[in-house]
Amino acid sequence: MRTCRGGADPADVRRSPEGGLVDVLGTAAMVLDTEGRIALWSPQAERLLGYTPQEALGRYAAHVMVDEEHLDLVLRLFSEVMSSGEAWSGTFPVRCKDGSTRLLEFRNMRLQDDRGDFYALGLATDGATLRQVERDLALSVRLVDQSPIGLAVLGKDLRYLAANPALERMNGLSAAEHLGRRVGETLPFLDADAVESAMREVLRSGVPQVSHHVEGRTPAAPDTDRAWSMSLYRLDDSGGQVLGLAVSLIDVTDHHRAAAEAERARHHLALVADASVRIGTTLDLEQTARELAEVTVPELGDVAAVDVLDSVLNGRPRRTEGPAFFQALAVVAARPTPVVGAADPPGRPAQYGADRLITLCVRTAKPVREPFLDAEKLSRIARDSEAAQVLAEAGAHSYLAVPLIARGEVLGVLDLIRTDNPLPFTENDEVLACELAARAAVCIDNARLFRQQRETALTLQRSMLPSNHHRPVGLDVASRYRPAAARYEVGGDWFDVIPLREGGSALVVGDVMGSGINAATTMGRLRTATQTLSRINLRPAEVLRHLDEITAGLDPWFATCVYAVYDPVLNTCRVSTAGHLPPVLIPAGGPPGLLDLPAGAPLGVGGVPFSDVTFDFGPGDRLVLYTDGLVETRDQDIYARLEALRELLREPDPSLEESCDRLLRKLRDPSHHDDVALLMAQVRD
Repeated sequence: MRTCRGGADPADVRRSPEGGLVDVLGTAAMVLDTEGRIALWSPQAERLLGYTPQEALGRYAAHVMVDEEHLDLVLRLFSEVMSSGEAWSGTFPVRCKDGSTRLLEFRNMRLQDDRGDFYALGLATDGATLRQVERDLALSVRLVDQSPIGLAVLGKDLRYLAANPALERMNGLSAAEHLGRRVGETLPFLDADAVESAMREVLRSGVPQVSHHVEGRTPAAPDTDRAWSMSLYRLDDSGGQVLGLAVSLIDVTDHHRAAAEAERARHHLALVADASVRIGTTLDLEQTARELAEVTVPELGDVAAVDVLDSVLNGRPRRTEGPAFFQALAVVAARPTPVVGAADPPGRPAQYGADRLITLCVRTAKPVREPFLDAEKLSRIARDSEAAQVLAEAGAHSYLAVPLIARGEVLGVLDLIRTDNPLPFTENDEVLACELAARAAVCIDNARLFRQQRETALTLQRSMLPSNHHRPVGLDVASRYRPAAARYEVGGDWFDVIPLREGGSALVVGDVMGSGINAATTMGRLRTATQTLSRINLRPAEVLRHLDEITAGLDPWFATCVYAVYDPVLNTCRVSTAGHLPPVLIPAGGPPGLLDLPAGAPLGVGGVPFSDVTFDFGPGDRLVLYTDGLVETRDQDIYARLEALRELLREPDPSLEESCDRLLRKLRDPSHHDDVALLMAQVRD
């Protein structure tokens, strides 16, 4: 098929619907012969001036449409057009059939037919209508050109047909560089597939998409992420034919950044609030460090480690020069990774030179942030070259270390490494890490001080307990002391085996209410007082009465105690108790039973009488004295626990030592929240 000039295919020719620009203007056409008579008259001319073809054709146009006062001017203009062939355009008043005058916009030109005859073609439209259209068009053009909103028109093939100056500035491309190209061709940094998918949906459905969020980069700023609010509208003509698509773009980068910053701030506060709840749940040093590491993974880093200066843990002065000695307390990773193996194992001391980043962090008490890691920087992070190689192979690409500072002292460092998170550590990350470290450092320092105090109390406690028993006359003895778990303070539990002048032995188990150094000190005083009182041949009830007076002077301390005296001559045992749990007697060949003793008041209450009970204690009999840490738990009744103790003692063991170990293994609370003192005695055959 032959195509028309300009490349248009005849198949593209279609009938235009009514309501187009030509129809809005209502352009009238009339043809005059060389004499000025009307030869042709269009329906639009009839609608514009009111004359029917019968009333106009064959008549002189000047006589029909022009007032007398304008006749000479019209004839002169007509003559110029017909003689020179130059077109004339302008505004002229024309008389309508109803006698009114209308100001028309004319375009007059000379025509020639195939015989060489000339005619005059006049095209006219209402001047007021034309002015309105011109004003509307000028307003539309100015709105488009001066709008701060990027505007574009795309055809049905999604290629640009027009772009306003604002869009040129946004994209860094001229309007000419947009024309004929698709979105992905002009803006390769955008997700063009998603954008064009939205455009096709609007073309298909006709339903606008408003405020569609788009992010990317443009040639105007290829290194900067931008954000736009995009709205899409389908363009239809008056006949419903789809013409294409209108696109409006508003740059919302600042708003997007502000919203992102606000979201980061909310996340920041949420993480800090979460840390306040999750860090410091106990006074266990390792658990507190692990809680800090867990809070930061994976929110800040993919791997986190908490390292404390060895000098801080051991109470030695910290060096200011040379290498630094650390002890790792916790290492946490978001997923299994070789990076954990490259970190220092918890509990093992490590030395780092003065040039290492972790050393720099504690020396300066300032954060150290390395957004991008190369081989040289990795060597300043890892403990050795092999660990540096592991970090490199695992994809470690960004590092952040922040000091743990509490009460003005640098305790250690929180180390963070990114492997999976592709973004480098930023200043915002550093601020957040410092805030978390500052909060956690106080908890870590509290746990450290608690550990030191606990170790001091434990040392004092053990120094006051008998290191080994003398061999009492007629008795085999075994004992155990077990402190509370590391996260709990040491209590005031004690036991003692005291030789008496008459050849017997005093068996003592007590428990000072409270914990810590003061409780251990009070325990030591009571143990010393008990040993002293035992040597003046007092009955158990009298010993407890004196101990009660002594304890009352140690206000506000209280203690429970059971005091038993074994007589190897009479094979008896006399027992008195001050608010303590009853001992268990296991007769040779018989079932164990709890001794039925007057409970008595705890030592320190004051003014309460004590009494004692005597029972047979012959060859093969066993006596078990203990503190409440052996049987008490937080979820079981004490009577049920005492019954469990009695049932366990039904099973004989080959030795007292094995019995002690089995009782601790079977009965002691797994949380170890309290101390245990256990003393067993058996009469030798």
